[in-house]
Amino acid sequence: MLNHERRQRSSRARSLPLGLVMVLAALFAAGGLATHPEAAAAAGKKVVVIVGPSGSSTSNYIYNAKKLAAQARSYGASVYEIYSPYATWAKVKAVAQGANVLIYLGHAFSATSKDGLGLNATSGAGNSNVKYWGEYYVDHYINLAPNAVVILNRLCYASGDSEWGAANPTKTVAIQRVDNYGAGFLRANAKAIFAEGISSAGYVLYGLFKTNNTMTQIFWSASSATKTYSFGFTSVRTPSYKALMDPYAPSRYYRSVIGSLGMTAATWRG
Repeated sequence: MLNHERRQRSSRARSLPLGLVMVLAALFAAGGLATHPEAAAAAGKKVVVIVGPSGSSTSNYIYNAKKLAAQARSYGASVYEIYSPYATWAKVKAVAQGANVLIYLGHAFSATSKDGLGLNATSGAGNSNVKYWGEYYVDHYINLAPNAVVILNRLCYASGDSEWGAANPTKTVAIQRVDNYGAGFLRANAKAIFAEGISSAGYVLYGLFKTNNTMTQIFWSASSATKTYSFGFTSVRTPSYKALMDPYAPSRYYRSVIGSLGMTAATWRG
């Protein structure tokens, strides 16, 4: 009798871990105990990286674009790369649909008709054949994913600055440039447009994929952030949205973000 009871207790002791393992396995299969929910969310995100024709700067822009692409890919995103001399409007328009993050490096122009993407006029014809597909085309022909984020890196004008060698803009002009450049992308489903004129935008990707920060917090997480001369404004072109600008010195407008700045990265990951 004693041996029988011992065998029963031993059997129950062995069966408990087995049952627990089965329950845990079911929970993990259903996602009930996911230890890295951001990794699962990132796996479904589409990141499109574009480099337009930029003359002698094209190779440098492609180098930096590939670093951003590799970073996004390391987070589990599906990454699509389109680089000059093959970055035509037809190709970009097709690939950009439904993008959760759209990254563009290239030329820009200070006119609402050209506040968009400077792309190859003809595929395979070098890195100087620029044709601008501006706000109208972005608004009417590109449909980004809900809550998409746009990163404009190493552009003139998008963050408020001028072209190299040109006079620095007034504060009023710089604000208009940020507002105008954001308008088309905001109407194309974007919820935040980050512009980094001279620094890396890798911090934006990290903030989106690896934190629960707001767009404002992500903007201020940049190593190039100063806050010394920073200010904000309410968009005139898209009145429901706000913007932040962070010049490192008076009239030096190389950092901005415009959109729904209270949106969190967790909301973006969905």
